[in-house]
Amino acid sequence: MTTLTFKVRDEEAALIRRLAKASGLTVSEFLRRRTLPAEPNKPRELVKAKYTGAMVFKGHPDDIPLTNESVREMLADFP
Repeated sequence: MTTLTFKVRDEEAALIRRLAKASGLTVSEFLRRRTLPAEPNKPRELVKAKYTGAMVFKGHPDDIPLTNESVREMLADFP
């Protein structure tokens, strides 16, 4: 198995670790799920958003839901 290494700011690393922990995943598994397609070569399905009616990509069942609280947490460290 290959190891990838990349640089992030301390604040970014802390956020990635918090999100992984909140998901009950290791950092490696969290990043794999957030970056790799659920099924290779299968495009994401478009669905109508419940509240806005806009067409959006359907999330994967393992995706972490995007909530007002999670957005606030992500932006808390933003300069």
